Amino acid sequence: MVVNRRGWIGLLMMLGLAPAGTTLAAASRDKRIVHHVFFWLKNPGSQADRDALIAGLKTLRAIPQIREMRIGVPAPTEQRSVVDSSYAVSELMVFDTVEDQRRYQEHPIHLKFVETCSGLWERVVVYDSVDV
Repeated sequence: MVVNRRGWIGLLMMLGLAPAGTTLAAASRDKRIVHHVFFWLKNPGSQADRDALIAGLKTLRAIPQIREMRIGVPAPTEQRSVVDSSYAVSELMVFDTVEDQRRYQEHPIHLKFVETCSGLWERVVVYDSVDV
C-alpha cells in the first residue's frame, strides 16, 4: 500500500503526533469534499433501468478530479426508523477541493451521463459535505 504525505500527516494528526513543521492550519488544507447522490428510478422495479443507471455512473470514473468513487444499492441491513432504503442506486465521490467538485460538474463525461441517464430517474438527492 502506498501512502502519500497527506495520508501520513492525517494519520499522525489523528494520533496527536504531527511531524515537525506541520500545523493544524496546514492539515486543514487537506479537507476533502464528499459528494453523495441518491437516485430514485421512474420504474423502480426495472432491473434493466437500474443496470443502465449503474453502467452510466461507472463512466464517471474516467473523470480525473474524482479521488474515490463508490456505487451502491440499498444494503439488506436491519430496517429502523432512521434508515431510508427507498432509493434505487447511490454514488459517493470524494474530491480534493471544492474547485475539483465544480470541475467535475462541468466535465463533458458528467454532462453526457446526465444527458444519457436523466430519463431513468424520478428523483435525485445530493448531500455534499466537507471533512472536519
